[in-house]
Amino acid sequence: MHFCLDGRTFFFAGANTYDLFTYGSASGDTETQYMDKARIDAHFARLKADKVSVLRTWLFNHESWHGFETEKGVYNEQQFALFDYVIESAKRHGVKLLPVFENYWEAYGGIDARLRWEGLSGGHPARAAFFDKTRCAGCFTSYKNYVSYVLNRTNHYSGVKYKDEPAIFAWELMNEPRYQDVSPEENTSGTTLRKWVDEMGAFIKGIDPDHMLGTGLEAHETRFGFGGDEGNPFVHIHRSPFIDFTSAHPYPTEHWADLSIQETQELVRTWIRESHDIIGKPFYMGEFNVHNVDRTQWWTAIFQTFEEEGGDGTGFWWYQDRQIDGKFGVSQGAPELAAFRAHSDRQAARNGPGPTTSPTPTVTPTVTPTTSPSPPVGGCSVSYRLSEWGSSFNAEVSIRNNGAVAIGGWTLGFAFPSAQTINSVWNARATQSGRQVTVTSESWTANIPAGGTVSFGLNGSSPQGGNGVPAAFTLNDTICTKA
Repeated sequence: MHFCLDGRTFFFAGANTYDLFTYGSASGDTETQYMDKARIDAHFARLKADKVSVLRTWLFNHESWHGFETEKGVYNEQQFALFDYVIESAKRHGVKLLPVFENYWEAYGGIDARLRWEGLSGGHPARAAFFDKTRCAGCFTSYKNYVSYVLNRTNHYSGVKYKDEPAIFAWELMNEPRYQDVSPEENTSGTTLRKWVDEMGAFIKGIDPDHMLGTGLEAHETRFGFGGDEGNPFVHIHRSPFIDFTSAHPYPTEHWADLSIQETQELVRTWIRESHDIIGKPFYMGEFNVHNVDRTQWWTAIFQTFEEEGGDGTGFWWYQDRQIDGKFGVSQGAPELAAFRAHSDRQAARNGPGPTTSPTPTVTPTVTPTTSPSPPVGGCSVSYRLSEWGSSFNAEVSIRNNGAVAIGGWTLGFAFPSAQTINSVWNARATQSGRQVTVTSESWTANIPAGGTVSFGLNGSSPQGGNGVPAAFTLNDTICTKA
């Protein structure tokens, strides 16, 4: 439910700097002209002084100037060398990075460029084709090729691959993805976007299982009273077993939102509670800001609610190194940064103790623990939600305790209907013998409270067209109903 860093819970205050990858002339000698090392270092020094712990930043551009991938499959070595230096400077200044792989919007090309490479048009709502493999299989391939190149890149300063770099806090699939206005049903169900998130998440985790992965979602929904239904429902998308935290981007003073301070506080409170209590993952407010109001007053109120509800990480939009954006840009010395620094201090103060420096004495328990989990009293039900593409699939499995007594440790048994094999599991452990699968709880998923649920995910392989949902489930040797 919360982030951890070096054995400690990690609550943080962060920011965005979207143009960091453009610091330099984009021409001439790579080390002395193409990149501006002094400007990069100066910016990280300012970020550190204002107590920014995590910086979200772009790792995409399809334009000729500072482009990472200027044409399909054409990767700009000079531009990646510049980002190598961004990582090294962040590391020296003690700032973690949260790079974003792609943009839904047209800035720096975005997915419109990938659609154009496949002979398709972009813009809204045509760019929804990017997320539909039947309409743009090439979009899937080009995106996967790019993220594979990024994750496997070796930093030419450190010799460390990006997928092994501890200065990277997490990755995000895309800036503000949505699958909007294809149909009214899709606007609320999020079926197509969830399949895309699952497929890309599984692909990325297959290359880099160590870093966390986020979606980059804005968390617009009519039920929140913030934005519309855009094919990316907050709970369903973030329940993907490949996604490690939730995200939201509140801009309450925009004309289409028009929220008061109190309404904004309630919105933030709702997101955190759904993230923690329903989804069971940390909440990252990856963008936020206001304009034409007292920014310090608004930030202070938002931070108060965020901290009271146990929110995990924030990232204001955006920290600029020179006056570029008069609407949302925040420069060193801005009065609202005093509120931010105080918030950062309070977030850091919430972080738990680190690992003990000496062994803890062993205490012999006075009660012998049971050797096997007890059966659920009052019954159980299991939901097995299957997503598949080709010969790969994943399943999101939720176990519900229908009884009045908590379950303290569990083993779930089921049989695959055909020759599926498990590749990886999240939030549980699994063994397989033929078609028979036995899944046991991890320490953090062991307890299922009365009337509560716990979820895990698995990724596997199956014969083409030979997948399916198991016919029956047992929990601690008790038969469960199928939900």
